[in-house]
Amino acid sequence: MGMNETPSADRVHIGFFGRRNAGKSSIVNKVTGQELAVVSDVKGTTTDPVSKAMELLPMGPVVIIDTPGIDDEGYLGELRVLKAKQVLNRVDVAVLIVDATVGKTSVDEELIRIFKEKEIPYLVVYNKADLLKTKDGNQFSSENKLNQDAEQSIYASAVTGQNIYELKERIASLAVTDELKLRLVGDLLEPSDFAILVVPIDKAAPKGRLILPQQQTIRDVLEAGAAAIVIKEDELSNTLETLGKKPKLVITDSQVFAKVSKETPEDIWLTSFSILFARFKGNLKAAAAGAAAIDRLKDGDKILISEGCTHHRQCDDIGTVKLPRWIRNYTGKDLEFEYSSGREFPEDVTKYSLIVHCGGCMLNEREMRYRQKCALDQEIPITNYGIAIAYMQGILKRCVEMFPDVRKELNQ
Repeated sequence: MGMNETPSADRVHIGFFGRRNAGKSSIVNKVTGQELAVVSDVKGTTTDPVSKAMELLPMGPVVIIDTPGIDDEGYLGELRVLKAKQVLNRVDVAVLIVDATVGKTSVDEELIRIFKEKEIPYLVVYNKADLLKTKDGNQFSSENKLNQDAEQSIYASAVTGQNIYELKERIASLAVTDELKLRLVGDLLEPSDFAILVVPIDKAAPKGRLILPQQQTIRDVLEAGAAAIVIKEDELSNTLETLGKKPKLVITDSQVFAKVSKETPEDIWLTSFSILFARFKGNLKAAAAGAAAIDRLKDGDKILISEGCTHHRQCDDIGTVKLPRWIRNYTGKDLEFEYSSGREFPEDVTKYSLIVHCGGCMLNEREMRYRQKCALDQEIPITNYGIAIAYMQGILKRCVEMFPDVRKELNQ
């Protein structure tokens, strides 16, 4: 996919961090070849994380994130530092910019510690190398080794462009992985297979287009050489009767799980878009196990409903209206619901008895894993929309039948 086709969640996220006036924004502008960030000699010019989706050769589609100075001061400065640290939950590669004329400080060392703790590949860039002099007064060059971590560092200059090309190559090498990325659904299909996608068109559906999970699923079906048949929920029975060939699987919007399950023969795989995305983001097994917590809910328990995107709420919104109603009706309990959306996700989730998350199509895998880890580290069960709905409908085992490791987990 090119720059305009690749969703942000599927791009490599590269974050630039460092102290104020180390030259983060200047390096970002040099690396991207754009005036992406405002630069000045005034400390703290960057006051909020600035993100830009773009093509960056030789890496391809990326999201570049320029962050506020990690040593910002005062009340507002503390909020900016918090925002900068939150970016660490979603970056695939971290670039630490250090003022070469000053060297690393305790603040920089703390950032490196966090990179290692979070297992984020990182590179230290000693900016302003053009201002350095050797002991004999000569101009410093990249061949001069002034540090002991040369394999994870590079000297560069945003002013002269020194080593900017080499910096991009080093970042690209950190972004490359030998791991095979799990397919969304294509690995379940063979060429000539059929997949039926059930897509309700109601008040909550965007006008004139399909939502991102549906688009990506269709694309992955086609990439597998299979055929995607897209229908509304009231067309399933007739479609199955007239196809002339049994589909390999039916993928449905979770909101119509009950109806679609009744109309789909047992010998046809059935799942939902959000279940596929839970698997794609690497959190299906824990999310499937977390659904059982619904049966343990008590009066007064708090539940967090979390979405990775922000959108205008419709009158019968699934996150804020339908899910709370379904959970209350299923449990018969007097429950409290709280909500988060977009990049906002509480670090302390101990007050909740359950977290129900969306499929996370707008979040990259690292951020989804971070949110899941937050919950599990604090011993709070976490599930997702489709899995919770399938569980309450009594069809969860059926909906993960095509995933043996998850099915085995549920049978234990």
